[in-house]
Amino acid sequence: MSALWDYVSAQPGSSREFLASAQLFISNVAASALRKPQNRKKYDSLLAGIPDDNRKIKEKASFLNSSKYPTTSGQWRDVTCKLSEEKKRCIFSLYLDGTMLYQTVFVHLLKQTDIRVTDNSLFFRKACLGIYCPNDKRQTTAETNEPIFLQFNNVDMCGTWTVLLKSYAIPEIYGPETYASDGGAFRMWRQVEVTIIQGRNLGDTRPDDSAIGFDSPEPEMTGFYVFCEVMINEIVYGRTTTKNFVAPLWHETITLNDLPPFQESDYLEIRVWKEKKISKSVFLGAVRIVPRVFPFIADQSWYPVLQDHRGRLAASTQAGELQLNLKFNQEIILPQKAYSGLCSVLESRNFLDWINDFQKKLKLTTVSTHIMSIADAQNTLVEQIIEYTAREMERTPFSQDTLFRGNTTLTKVMEICMMWYGKSFLEASVGSVIRKLCEERVAIEIDADRRNQGEDKAVDAKQVKQLVDWCKEIWTQIYSVRNECPEEMKKLFGTIRKLVEKRMDETKQNKYPNLPWQSVSAFCFLRFIVPAILHPHLFGICPGIPRLATKRTLTLIARVIQSLANLNTVQHKDSIMRMKELQEFLEENRNAMFEYLKAVSGESSNSSRVIKDSRERLNIINTLRERIVFMSPLEREAIPILPHFSDVPRHLASIAAAVYRQARCNKPTQEDSDEGSDALNDLLLRCIDVQEEAARRVIGPVPNESPLMHAKLDSSPLDARTQANRTTTISVAGPSSKVGPSPSSIYYTP
Repeated sequence: MSALWDYVSAQPGSSREFLASAQLFISNVAASALRKPQNRKKYDSLLAGIPDDNRKIKEKASFLNSSKYPTTSGQWRDVTCKLSEEKKRCIFSLYLDGTMLYQTVFVHLLKQTDIRVTDNSLFFRKACLGIYCPNDKRQTTAETNEPIFLQFNNVDMCGTWTVLLKSYAIPEIYGPETYASDGGAFRMWRQVEVTIIQGRNLGDTRPDDSAIGFDSPEPEMTGFYVFCEVMINEIVYGRTTTKNFVAPLWHETITLNDLPPFQESDYLEIRVWKEKKISKSVFLGAVRIVPRVFPFIADQSWYPVLQDHRGRLAASTQAGELQLNLKFNQEIILPQKAYSGLCSVLESRNFLDWINDFQKKLKLTTVSTHIMSIADAQNTLVEQIIEYTAREMERTPFSQDTLFRGNTTLTKVMEICMMWYGKSFLEASVGSVIRKLCEERVAIEIDADRRNQGEDKAVDAKQVKQLVDWCKEIWTQIYSVRNECPEEMKKLFGTIRKLVEKRMDETKQNKYPNLPWQSVSAFCFLRFIVPAILHPHLFGICPGIPRLATKRTLTLIARVIQSLANLNTVQHKDSIMRMKELQEFLEENRNAMFEYLKAVSGESSNSSRVIKDSRERLNIINTLRERIVFMSPLEREAIPILPHFSDVPRHLASIAAAVYRQARCNKPTQEDSDEGSDALNDLLLRCIDVQEEAARRVIGPVPNESPLMHAKLDSSPLDARTQANRTTTISVAGPSSKVGPSPSSIYYTP
């Protein structure tokens, strides 16, 4: 296993200073506090000390200052970020307009879980960083306890500053002094994933114990829109887009990463709001879940929306239901040396072979990204994909219609790789045009059979021209950034094209002259660009599912672009694609598509544009390399690896836990025996060893009578050491003094 960072020989330097430009979110509350005169502080503190005082001054509601998002309404302002290192102290200062000191944060007093990248749905902006800082660990000119939200110029700069700030903060490490050489016994990581699928009967208030399936909302409610906010302890972490009030359908996922320990009083809440254009948003109710039930939540269920003190009705009143898919993940992460045996087994085979075995033999589909992240951290990801592709080509039937068209391990891994390496490339290719189309709510329908009853069934020439114009606009944008394709993707596409060319004899070359280029488009377009056009919300291009009419327009455009990428000269079976205007578009841009495929597969004479790291970013990276030399193993490993935020020990912990749990339910049979069975059995033994070590570090030495340590090994390691299989709640001793309060309990599966 390669080191997390390239170590350099250095000594702790003197005071360091880092600067960056960003945008700071200032809520309306904080902005009003900035404008208050200083002599109001005493008066405000007196009012704040009176519980439930109705005489507090409140801003009058008005449609002029109302917001669709009531809890985070405000403005973004330019700010200069300054991080100063002074011996053992680290001070983060924010200057409004470049001169006015707005806040000062003492980063060395924060925990690493207080610093994390926000979900894009919170502000519908990318590259945003949140600092959830207590008041006693910062100084501010505005009396506010709100989190600090910063948006940087790009995702790379946001990630770099996140890692820099985390390196000065306190990691969440637990364990006695016995493990002082490692810096502690273990560390923790948590994630909550909330998928809001749909709602029903929202606004129809019934008692909480009323039967499910009551009548639909009253007609006068149908003019409203509805959206949801995901909160933890009154702090908003993400929100959905607005949908029609009647039967809203979202299918939007909000992911909360790197969360702090949950206390008994903490709770997760999904609040539902309704609004009507210029009217102020009205609170409907909320789904509230306490952390202690997280490990026992069903994957997908209907949850009652209850009104509480914020509404006008009693707390026992139900105001509809939300269908949610909730996933909670909490990992106990050991020092990386504890995974040495597991690493050795993983490195003995190509990671795609492991993924294939996990999916077929253990029915495990959740560890693919973890294995790929480890390979990426080792800088072997692309090479292993190339090696596996060569083997896959040898055993795959050579056909123009089936080559790289099925859902195989290779194609699924390639999709993940294109998402990792090609996010910026995809945004530059189609992002601006698709957002423009969605904002303008473009509705095109040229299929006569799909027109509504009573409409003219004749094809509208204006609609066809509009479709061609949008296809030209999006194709022009795609073609213009062809030389910005990332080197990793160019290497993969180039290898695929060359392997196809190698297998083609003279007969096949005459029969399928375009097959090498079609194999490239099968990945670049069929599995990357065209799906992004069809489902832009899944690729982070725009928030929420597009409107139905707009979605139909995107489908038509995707069909045209995919037809262009197929490079077929035969007559189209699709009646729409046989239209004269579309045929002319395909013929005019055919040669341009060849040029595009040559560029993204490394055949273009024009070298791709190299985006160099800024001087500030390189300075930060060099500083991180110097600082981690003097950290303990657990402290060093808690700092993610740029640029993909990889945490190798966490990925190894997730693999060990997932494989061990899944293996108990899906034992390999005699029919599964092949060349990979011995390696899989060896891997399972290493996962058991990791789980045992985790149990020792969490609850202390395991007794000699423990079935986990002394179960007999029979024909398969799946039958060994698996008698202690139930999920247990383990109380954890407090962490070291530098970490802060410990969680009251940790759910852990040995």
